Amino acid sequence: SNCTNSGIDTVGVLTQYQPLVLNEYIGNGQPWDLDKLNGGVHVLPPYQTSIGASWYEGTANAIYQNMSFIERYNPEYVIVLGGDHIYKMDYSKMVDFHVQNNADLTIAVLDISYDEATRLGIMTCNEDMQIIDFEEKPKQPKSTLASMGIYVFSWEKLKKYLIENENANTGSKDFGKDIIPSMLQNNERLFAYSFEGYWKDVGTLDSLWEANMDLLSPNSPLDLYDLKWKIYSRNSNMPPQYIGSNANIENSMISEGSNIDGTVDFSVVFSGVTIEEGASVKYSIVMPGSVIKKGAIVEYAIVGEECVIENNAHIGRSPETIENKDDWGIAVV
Repeated sequence: SNCTNSGIDTVGVLTQYQPLVLNEYIGNGQPWDLDKLNGGVHVLPPYQTSIGASWYEGTANAIYQNMSFIERYNPEYVIVLGGDHIYKMDYSKMVDFHVQNNADLTIAVLDISYDEATRLGIMTCNEDMQIIDFEEKPKQPKSTLASMGIYVFSWEKLKKYLIENENANTGSKDFGKDIIPSMLQNNERLFAYSFEGYWKDVGTLDSLWEANMDLLSPNSPLDLYDLKWKIYSRNSNMPPQYIGSNANIENSMISEGSNIDGTVDFSVVFSGVTIEEGASVKYSIVMPGSVIKKGAIVEYAIVGEECVIENNAHIGRSPETIENKDDWGIAVV
């Protein structure tokens, strides 16, 4: 959606682990207006080529294995994006910043807390936002400008470093560990592009749960209802949601095709879910097609697709009921 809204109409999606659901979801890209004769969206799994065949060995190696795809379009600039981040960004503004600074690489950065800085790639910049130092997960961070894993490269420069890195065969073949340090060492022009707004890395179950709960916050900085920057998705073509006379719903998102007769509070309910009378769902995510039966209680949980929570079952527990907070976690079915 960010690509489409930013005017980018040629997108490659690099898949590796369990790609079938993602491939089915993306399809030919029609929901994002990316079903084009020239460009559009392309799913790019690892495959046999003249340069060999292997799983993607790192972020840099994944792009290296798909250089022939990029070369087909002869671009001046290539944007490299992580697939497990939630945010809205106009990439065209970042590309403009890259061009104005005659940069070889521009990295989107977020100002974070000092405690968080030990988990991410950290940039040190001069007054012009030119990067003068980069550290991957430093023990003692020199700044709090963290890489968001969003890069704009000048393609000819990126190609050069990808080939060098592959030939060096360092083992990691990673942007943060190899490409960026090499470019800095060779005095290439690296700049940091400051981003302000909501950004969440959903690489863990806890962060996935938090991101869904963030959508329900009255002060959520991520507006799903902004018609000027729509979030597109594949439509499941289900009938409208049905809210029964016994339903009690507060501050929740209920998707199409759901039948609600129970209590739903501060939860995200996906399409085709049934919540029977007397059932209670609080602070939870219920994935498509699941059934919560009479008397069941689901709280602080993620319920996967097509699950059945039987009568009077109790899934999850409130952190307020736990003496040792370290023992508490999101329940996952």
